[in-house]
Amino acid sequence: MKKKIVHLVDDEIVIHDIFKRIFIGPEYELRISENKPQAKANHTPEVDVVIMDQMIPGSSGLEIFKELKKDDPAVRVIFLTAFGTIEAAIEAIQQGALDYLQKPFSNVDLKHRVDRVIREKRLGQENTQLKKTLGDRFAFENIVGRSPLLKKILGIVESVADSNSTVLITGESGTGKELIAKAIHSHSNRRAMPFHAFNSSNIPANLFESLLFGYKKGAYTGAVSDKKGAFEEADGGTMFFDEIANLSDETQAKILRVLQEKEIQPLGSNQIRKVDVRILAASNIDLLAKVKSGEFREDLYYRLNIINIHLPPLRERKEDIPLLAEAFLKRFAGENGKNTKAMSPKFLRALLDYNWPGNIRELQNTMLRAVLLSSDETLTPEALSPEVLGVSDRRLEGAGGFNEKVDAYKRQLICETLEKTNWVQNKAAADLGLKPSTLYELIKRLGIRK
Repeated sequence: MKKKIVHLVDDEIVIHDIFKRIFIGPEYELRISENKPQAKANHTPEVDVVIMDQMIPGSSGLEIFKELKKDDPAVRVIFLTAFGTIEAAIEAIQQGALDYLQKPFSNVDLKHRVDRVIREKRLGQENTQLKKTLGDRFAFENIVGRSPLLKKILGIVESVADSNSTVLITGESGTGKELIAKAIHSHSNRRAMPFHAFNSSNIPANLFESLLFGYKKGAYTGAVSDKKGAFEEADGGTMFFDEIANLSDETQAKILRVLQEKEIQPLGSNQIRKVDVRILAASNIDLLAKVKSGEFREDLYYRLNIINIHLPPLRERKEDIPLLAEAFLKRFAGENGKNTKAMSPKFLRALLDYNWPGNIRELQNTMLRAVLLSSDETLTPEALSPEVLGVSDRRLEGAGGFNEKVDAYKRQLICETLEKTNWVQNKAAADLGLKPSTLYELIKRLGIRK
């Protein structure tokens, strides 16, 4: 259960004692500050509500409220006001405070107001998250393609989405592993809850663990207050670890504990906390080889690899390139105010002939570059990089293995013949010495489009 975090800013010990009696029990976390520096140190966006006294030594409640609001525009504050300072409380409400409560206050009234504010905050967050994710419920609008390989993958996504099983997504860099992870989450019964993605290769190990598991005040230099980690923040939702092979052995052990025991331990704390988080992971290298070499925990590997989804490289599903390129063209033209609307046949042929070692990510960057460099409505090869054009001028160079070289040659020969016959397939088939049905199947398999 997610705790309700109440932050009291008041210098009176008697008020501290009252709050400790009211907000007691496992459902609450009470933070107490006596002055402006403490208030700023103890406040984080996770705080549900701040109860602020008007009179603070060396400052004022209104001044502290304005300071907190700079760092956290969504901060929710209820002011405590004594007789004679109601005008100041009204000014605070005009500045964005939620409410004020006059001293001496009723304990029941205070608790009721605090619980109401927290309930309204969380309902608002849930509604925002729901609106954001429900649109993706039965659609894969961010995943473009029609190849049989992609259709098979999306079928697996729909099959496993509503389970709580871990999923290991494998494939070369740039094949869209995070998109598949997001699709699993948005089609699952966790879709209204948070989705947290981490690239395991670009965060230092010590910082990574504090981000994941949180920490207690004083756990290390600079830890001036308790901080929740991503596992607690994502409670009920999904965590996605990209490039999971790069995790340290110690972090691997802790993630295994989350999978097995559904619990975490913040840094510097003796307290164990229960979490309900689904874990998805991805790797662009052979994780089993890492296990055999002793670089990755075998027990974690088998817990992650319950369901495996392998994403093929773009060169193995070239029939998706025109659709992807068209989608990127529309997106980047719209985002950059360009009037570019189409691709010339030679431009598209260059895309189809290239081997795309960087996969979809490289195609995306290529299309962005082309849109930005083009001043016409139609993209031409002049807008492509030398790398892409170099391969299109030397069709078979770098085309991969024997079968890929053969396919590249077939594609080149068929495209040239179709252009020569003005794309009349029966005539092209006759020129090539093929049956029309055979040519049709080759055109379909090789992803050739006019």
